[in-house]
Amino acid sequence: MIEINSKVPVLGFAAYSGTGKTTLLVSIIPLLKKEGLEVGVIKHAHHNFEIDQPGKDSYELRKSGASQMLIGSKKRWALMVEKEETDQAIRLQEYISHLDQDKLDIILVEGFKPEALTKIEIHRPSLGHPLICKTDESIIAVAADDDLVEKPDVTILDLNNHESIAHYIINTFDLKKNKVANQ
Repeated sequence: MIEINSKVPVLGFAAYSGTGKTTLLVSIIPLLKKEGLEVGVIKHAHHNFEIDQPGKDSYELRKSGASQMLIGSKKRWALMVEKEETDQAIRLQEYISHLDQDKLDIILVEGFKPEALTKIEIHRPSLGHPLICKTDESIIAVAADDDLVEKPDVTILDLNNHESIAHYIINTFDLKKNKVANQ
């Protein structure tokens, strides 16, 4: 497994657009939570995005020129940071450093396909895309929804069996053992 500078394991999910990365994560996160694990998620966005709505105070304050805008309530808080746009992509490591890793057991990463981090590939043979694991040595498993024509030299998971994928993650990273050791 590839080491990223992190206190907790970091696992990426790599796939071509439209393959179902978010759908899989939305299904397995509750399964990991059910096992008592705290999960952090980092999602890569290719374009500008807004998490706040025009007309809301926090949006207006940020748009007025605040470099950092933190909004909080009894239930949640969010920090929005404005950065100068450059041609250089921000590295995953920078995002990881912003998470409170003392309160997490694992960080799941959606996207960041070119980054060298341990990943599970999501593959749907019916879409006709080549296997990413053929050219990316950081992939440790392929979750597929059908039989693969070419059998890669990694673990094959059933994309439709979310429980088995969650247990694969727990076992691969010894998350239950690590949870007990950190308590």
